[in-house]
Amino acid sequence: MSHSFSGDDLKQIAALGISTDMVEHQLANFHNGFPKIQLLEAATVENGGIVRMTDDTIAHYADLYAQLSQGRRILKFVPASGAATRMFKDLYAFSSTYFGVDNNLANEYPSVKEFLQHIRSFAFFDDLHNCMKRSSLDFGDYMERGDYATVINFLLKEQYLGYGMLPKALLKFHKYGDVQRTALEEHIVEGAEYARCGDDSVHIHFTVSPEHRPLFRKKVAEVKRYYESSFGITLHITFSEQRHYTDTIAVDEYNVPVREDDGRLCFRPGGHGALIENLNEQRADIIFIKNIDNVVPDWMKHTTVIYKKVLAGMLLDLQQQTFAYLHTLDKMAKNGVTTPSQLNEMETFARTRLHIDLPDTATLPLPDRIALLHTKLNRPMRVCGMVKNQGEPGGGPFFTKNTQGIKSLQIVETAQINRKDPQQEAILNSATHFNPVDLVCATKDYRGRRFDLRQYVDHNTGFISKKTKGAFTLKSQELPGLWNGAMADWTTVFVEVPLATFNPVKTVNDLLRKEHLEN
Repeated sequence: MSHSFSGDDLKQIAALGISTDMVEHQLANFHNGFPKIQLLEAATVENGGIVRMTDDTIAHYADLYAQLSQGRRILKFVPASGAATRMFKDLYAFSSTYFGVDNNLANEYPSVKEFLQHIRSFAFFDDLHNCMKRSSLDFGDYMERGDYATVINFLLKEQYLGYGMLPKALLKFHKYGDVQRTALEEHIVEGAEYARCGDDSVHIHFTVSPEHRPLFRKKVAEVKRYYESSFGITLHITFSEQRHYTDTIAVDEYNVPVREDDGRLCFRPGGHGALIENLNEQRADIIFIKNIDNVVPDWMKHTTVIYKKVLAGMLLDLQQQTFAYLHTLDKMAKNGVTTPSQLNEMETFARTRLHIDLPDTATLPLPDRIALLHTKLNRPMRVCGMVKNQGEPGGGPFFTKNTQGIKSLQIVETAQINRKDPQQEAILNSATHFNPVDLVCATKDYRGRRFDLRQYVDHNTGFISKKTKGAFTLKSQELPGLWNGAMADWTTVFVEVPLATFNPVKTVNDLLRKEHLEN
């Protein structure tokens, strides 16, 4: 169906860099919905969908990374555009409704009770204490008389510490004696450990919100020299923002476009899947992707560092073999000389090591067989760490079949699955592993040219979610997730990594877990 837009609407759409056809396509998605992912089976160690390392292979791939990464440009790519507001959801609810009845605190606000009991353990406590002191308020007095809402307001409100407004990257996560580190700083330290280039440079790219970019720049300016001196590195830290042309139109419950108070159409950010555009602009040979909040103190970092090197070592090993085969296929196509045994070897490698779904090629003419194999092998590549399922919400590794009937390994979110189908639900429940967002990527082809990553997106794998706008409920559309549909047509390998590599901070009280405290 077609929607009638006014002249002002068309100017607004054009100013965002979005085509009218794309907006019409988005509106059609609201009417028709996105097709559900067809799960074939959960990827497990037992069925070969997930690789389990032995001690020998761990050592082998870590060594291989040290060898094969020489002369390569390495990059850490960190999605960091979200504000920390959701981390403090319970504190916000408490501060707006609590009236000092302390005996109900444990029953009505157990998470707040835990927060207050251990408030001195947080890395940001000294800042909070000093912030109150500058306003001539004594932290101890307010705690003693149960005026907890004031204490929490000093933590969250913009005119004080403003933690509720800051991005997670700039919150103090960990303490080291009298020194505290933000999540951003922990990523710098990690980068020095496993993403150091041969010239001792460390390149880190953060995706940020426009309003937070000055804060990021200020923080980097404050700490850059210290970390360069401490680790003997040269830091190259860059930022980008989600592109406005990846925004999606919002609609009401009847799928009619929602408008702002000034009459303009309401567009919303397209979710982290929009970051495929930002990733597409990076020029590195090896790209580590990890969420901003999944960092640990130094005493916990060893396992993370080792497995990052292991994942990258496997990636480079598979890439080296793939590139050799692609060069051989080029020679075959040029010279017209083909050895069937070589093609058989390549197809076995593609099927068993890379989980590429190839048809029966026995009856194909040799030129067609060469062309097919070349196309299948010449794609962006990723090796993804997977942790054992601990009941965390979010995506997991599965064998799936797309609308063309092609089987592949995919990271699938629960929202993409038809939970009303008993068979699909059973496959979901059989999953043994969870996606911690631990990826190492190669985005250049065998001739050193960058892939256009936008050509490998499955546009049928978006999401429709409901949001609140004032008193109204609106529906918004998220683009295919960065590590879901946005990488659907990448060569994908899953590797089991220890649970110790996954310690996200989703709520402020997660910082009280032993993994985030001083050892």
